[in-house]
Amino acid sequence: MASIRRLPDGRYQGQFRPVPGGKQVTRTSRRKADVQRWLNEQTAAVVTGQYVDPVAGKITFSGFYALWAERQVWASGTRRAMDLAAGAVTFADVPLRLLRRSHVEDWVKAMQTADRGPRRERGLAPGTIRTRFNNVRTVLRAAVADRRITTDPSEGVRLPRGRRAEAAMLLPTVDQVRDLLDAADAGFRPFVALCAFAGLRLGEAAAVQLGDVDAGALLLHVRRQVQRAKGAQVEITPPKYGSERTVFIPVGLAAMLNEHIERTRERRQDLPWLFLGAEDLPPHQNTVGYWWHKTRAAAGVPTMHLHDLRHFFASGLIAAGCDVVTVQRALGHSSPTVTLRTYAHLWPDAADRTRTAAQGLMTNVGVVTNG
Repeated sequence: MASIRRLPDGRYQGQFRPVPGGKQVTRTSRRKADVQRWLNEQTAAVVTGQYVDPVAGKITFSGFYALWAERQVWASGTRRAMDLAAGAVTFADVPLRLLRRSHVEDWVKAMQTADRGPRRERGLAPGTIRTRFNNVRTVLRAAVADRRITTDPSEGVRLPRGRRAEAAMLLPTVDQVRDLLDAADAGFRPFVALCAFAGLRLGEAAAVQLGDVDAGALLLHVRRQVQRAKGAQVEITPPKYGSERTVFIPVGLAAMLNEHIERTRERRQDLPWLFLGAEDLPPHQNTVGYWWHKTRAAAGVPTMHLHDLRHFFASGLIAAGCDVVTVQRALGHSSPTVTLRTYAHLWPDAADRTRTAAQGLMTNVGVVTNG
């Protein structure tokens, strides 16, 4: 399988045939030790199942992505996100076998520092960079699994640090939510309420159908979401992975949804959507954005995002003593880890719980203090 011979010019050539009867691979050097080391590495790779044919790595990153992406079973939104990330790398035309960690680091740096937009804002947000990086890492790991490269060059690459959740998160106050509901038009008020009191994402609220609301049982079924498509079109897709769920809604929200259904019955005719946009379809993200900005301005709340109402809902559950699994299921997170990563700072720490529990013991015993 492997041998070394000395050439007439004094150099040494290692000969290696990874597959019996297959093509022979060679490596030449003036030092026999270097050739022997190479042969040892190739032999070990074959024995451990990690051998990669050098020819396989000649394909460029973009070429491999095009072939690999066609084999994937993706929702349209996932495909768009993957195409965006893979199409933005700075090493698209680099052969996989020549791809190094430095290429990935240069790309991450470019995302962090590049000027973008009409205001020449500097770089992408750390969260956006992390998302694109993880998408591209998926491609590189697929290349490893396909034996195009031996190792993932993105391994060990450091990403820009994002702000801590407690610093980055804007929690609306009770007064702000009240002002927003008061300022919202009658048709948009239930939409705001779904986000604030049921924790729905924008796309999930836009895609609610009449059959999803069980006002008698105080249940709301989250079964689909609206995603923006090309132009002003919308696309109806299943919710994010793990997000299909049943939310237990309060009596007041059920009543508000019932009132909205009755008030809009004539306009909706036989259409199933709770909220309507253009062409008898659920509202486009831009339409909801217009409604939200109009409401926010009328309420005098200039900086809040609609998604912040979802944080308001989560904070209310946590303040009421709900455990992490309950909050996870209500929000449709894929795992409790996601919930903790986002909202851990809102749960009382060990000191708070200990003091509360001890005070409860004192109250039960009947100890009275002047404090």
